[in-house]
Amino acid sequence: MTTAQPTSPAAGMRLRELVFGAACAAAVRAAAQLRLADALQDAPASTEELAAALNTEVRPLRRLLRTLSCYDIFAEAGNDRWTHTEMSRLLREDTPNSLRYISLWCTEPWTWQVWPRLDEAVRSGRKVFPDVFGKEFFDYLHDGAGASAEVFNKAMTQSSKQSAEDFAAYVDLTGVSSVVDIGGGQGHVIASLLERDPKLRGTLLDLPKVVANADPRLRPGGPLADRAQLLPGDCREDVPVRADLYIIKNILEWDDESTRLTLRNVIAAASPGARVIVIENLVDDSPSMRFTTAMDLLLLLNVGGAKHSKESLVQAMTAAGLELADIQPINAYLHAFEASVPV
Repeated sequence: MTTAQPTSPAAGMRLRELVFGAACAAAVRAAAQLRLADALQDAPASTEELAAALNTEVRPLRRLLRTLSCYDIFAEAGNDRWTHTEMSRLLREDTPNSLRYISLWCTEPWTWQVWPRLDEAVRSGRKVFPDVFGKEFFDYLHDGAGASAEVFNKAMTQSSKQSAEDFAAYVDLTGVSSVVDIGGGQGHVIASLLERDPKLRGTLLDLPKVVANADPRLRPGGPLADRAQLLPGDCREDVPVRADLYIIKNILEWDDESTRLTLRNVIAAASPGARVIVIENLVDDSPSMRFTTAMDLLLLLNVGGAKHSKESLVQAMTAAGLELADIQPINAYLHAFEASVPV
């Protein structure tokens, strides 16, 4: 018989708080949908003033603000008045590095339907999204998800712009005259690098629908268009471009076969000695593990993918034949794995 171990009141309280985590996520979503952070300016405002600005009832709004303030999202300023905190300002749409659309994306209605089936995904190792919605995740997103698709696009754009600036500040372009971003979305990384180095030429490789909506700076008539190539294609099938530097950012999280195909195609296209930088969120050795492990579980649920650990990504890259040189953090969320094609 196992002897029961005593637990502290603090442990019990913490677990109670955690199992009510959905309430916190819902409160953040409500604030983002109401544009509560945008309504609150630099000076403290009363609940009544905010309710009038947002066309809400006063008492429920007070309850929402009180809940959010428990997590340092808004703060009480006395006399039923409220003020901003660092986190509440991130919910403003006009603030630098805004997280409003990320907050909406991570709490979209479909998420509330797949999270309760995490035990099924853990038992089977399979995604559950098709079982719930009758179609694959991206088919659902682009055919029937309505406003959720727009939220996804804006969230990905917001996140990509922020990480692109961090990567552009990080990367050493010495000796690099050409760069290609594999699966680079709208091309924010390429655009940031081209703006940094006026002699650099860049290629954005992604699916046709994605490339068609590339960053306006890269499209015909844009200020960077004469040094940018927009190349529609699927990196799992072919990487038909040769460059000094290949960037692979946050796409090696599908299935193992897709990862092998992508890395193999890059090596087949590149010249010996070409640099390859893989950029990923890690589920270990990272100050953002609570965030990245949550994304990892959501990937399991919706597409059957997985975020990498440092070890698993090193294994994938070396197994493909890349020579790993260094691993460095870019910011609190991303690591860069620097490698080269064997000479």
